[in-house]
Amino acid sequence: MGFEIISYGFMQRALVSGIAIALMCSVVGLFLVLRRHSLFGDALAHSAFGGIAAGLFLGIYPMWTAFIVSILSALGLTKIRQRFQISGDATVAILLSSGLAMGVILISLAGGFTVNLFSFLFGSILLVSLENTILILGLAGSILIVILLLYKQFVYTTFNEEQAKVSGIQVEKVSYLLVVIAGITVVSSMQLVGILLTSSLIVIPNVTAMLFSRGFKQTTILSMSFAVFSAVIGILTSYSFNIAPGGMIVLISIIIFGVSLGLKSLRKNKFIRKPITARS
Repeated sequence: MGFEIISYGFMQRALVSGIAIALMCSVVGLFLVLRRHSLFGDALAHSAFGGIAAGLFLGIYPMWTAFIVSILSALGLTKIRQRFQISGDATVAILLSSGLAMGVILISLAGGFTVNLFSFLFGSILLVSLENTILILGLAGSILIVILLLYKQFVYTTFNEEQAKVSGIQVEKVSYLLVVIAGITVVSSMQLVGILLTSSLIVIPNVTAMLFSRGFKQTTILSMSFAVFSAVIGILTSYSFNIAPGGMIVLISIIIFGVSLGLKSLRKNKFIRKPITARS
């Protein structure tokens, strides 16, 4: 096949969307991982599942209901944590369970699973239409611009909230903005990666980048590179072998992570052995 694959319109849309989604997930995911909110994306994805089911049940375009439910869930989760001092993992578990419960109930009322719902669960190249591609590009561009403009505020609130407050940064508003951005990112990416695997694209490239990087900017660049590479190779491979793109993208990410662990281990062992040979 070679370059013939890229000549197809749906493949071009999938690749463009995949790159935009990869950039979104890696940048937004880095702030979530550093805040120890790695499972937050998973919780939002499961709440979005409830939104998708609600849209299909009500006969509304499911992406819009997923956006609404995901954003409201993100804001609600943050408010509950701040007001009632409930631990982060507990609130994430509650949100995850409630999203799944709502989705399952609505699906059973609607008469069971549909082909559309399975596409949202596991991702589909064919699901990315021209309209969806334009929407993803618009959202990705807007999110990256917002993060670039408020870069210092996001970094300060991520590493030291107390110092950020002293510096005059409105920490609460920045936190709310971040969770809204995370909700939009999750819903945008589930068209390609699928609801069940969205959080993997948010977490794995960032954890891999942290194995090598020595600073925030370097981590960001590495994470974006790993995410884009996984998305492009995953999409092309999934088409060649006729499998869901979400699983392939995540599998590529895991392979990169595994190779990185091996390289890190070899480098560490080499560094440890050096003083021994010097003494001998």
